[in-house]
Parts: sequence; structure tokens; C-alpha cells
Amino acid sequence: MINYFQLLGYALIPAATMTLAGIWATLRVPGENTRSALMHFAAGVVFAVVAVEFLPDLVHEHSVLATAVGFTLGTAAMLGVRLWSETRAKKNLEKSETASGSLIVATAVDIVVDGLMLGIGFAAGAKQGILLTVALAFELISLGLAVALELKQGRISRGRILSSIIALSGLFIFGAVAGSAALSLISGALLAGVIAFGAAALLFLVTEELLTEAHEVAENPLLTSAFFVGFLAVFLLELLS
Repeated sequence: MINYFQLLGYALIPAATMTLAGIWATLRVPGENTRSALMHFAAGVVFAVVAVEFLPDLVHEHSVLATAVGFTLGTAAMLGVRLWSETRAKKNLEKSETASGSLIVATAVDIVVDGLMLGIGFAAGAKQGILLTVALAFELISLGLAVALELKQGRISRGRILSSIIALSGLFIFGAVAGSAALSLISGALLAGVIAFGAAALLFLVTEELLTEAHEVAENPLLTSAFFVGFLAVFLLELLS
């Protein structure tokens, strides 16, 4: 049985990190290397959570068809979200207000999915949920920075930027609670399919979002090592537990 008060408490952590990152970006623009290091570290943490927690659960369930269907649907869903957001952004490229609105809508979809991933994590087990909380906290730092800086470049007022960030953070909490409520009603092969869906979505987040954006900055060994530090941190936590 999922403890919703516990879930809410953990969901507040990534939401808070996103809000604080947004405040930071509105007051002072962080350096490119700082943002890249955070994204590398977040990618390593998320990748480790999938490898250490999600995949062993799928092997244990041994539901081949459910896993294949869930993973395929997860990949298709994330590709669909990306295609939709890119198409919308291209249509509104020359209108800063409309483009900003498109950015917020696309980010909102992404954040609800992230919230659902946390819900899936807690449905799979408390330990998985806690590790995923850490991973998503770092991921939402980078997302909060990106959204705030993008809106700032569009000459959006500081008040509107902060209110947008807070609203997006609230969507993450909503996604986590709604996802857990729905997933608490299922088990067995269906749960395996949902976990596979989440694993695919998280791998997409690592390879097509976090690392892609992190590599927009000229690479150096220190930045690259942040990915492996994040992975090792989660792996060691798993060994210690």
C-alpha cells in the first residue's frame, strides 16, 4: 500500500529544486559548464536508477510480452511528445509570447511524465521511488534553469517567469500522486508493462534530452566524469542498502 503522505513529501523535493533553480536563473545566469555538469550528473543518476532498480524488477517479473509492449509504448510516447513540441515551436518561432507559451506547454507535458515516473518508481517499491526522487531532483534543476533562461531571453517579466516555474512544479506533484493512485490498482504483468514504459521514458530522457543538451557545451574530462559520478553514487547506494 502506497503511503501518499510519504509520496507527497518526496515529490516536493524535485518540485522545490526546480523552483529554486528557476529563481537562481532569474537572478543570475549560471555558466554553461555548470549547467552541463548538472545535466551530465543527472543523466548518470537516472541511467543508474533504470539499470539498478527498474530492469531487475522486469527480469524478476519475467513478463516478456508486457515488457516488450510497455517499452515500445514508452518509446513511442516520448518520441510523440518530442515531435509535437518541436512542431509547435517551429510554428511559433517568430512570436516570442506565443513561443514562450509553447515552451511552457511542452515543458508541462514533460514534467507530468516525470511525475508519473516517480509514481511508477514508488509503485515498484519505496527504494526505487527514493532513488528516483534524487534523480529527478537533479533533472528538474536543469529543466528549471532551461525554462527560466528561455523565458528570460523572450523578455518575459521576472514575476511571470517565477509563477510559470511554480505552476510547472505543481504539475510534477500532481503527476506523481495521480500516477501512484492509478498504479496502486494494478499488479503482475500489467505492472511490469508500466515499469517497462517508465524505463523507456527515463532512458529517452537520458539519451535524447539531458545528454543532448549537456553536449551543446564543449566537452572536457571533468564534465564527462560527472555522468559516471552520478551513476556510481546510485550504484554504491544500492550496494550499501
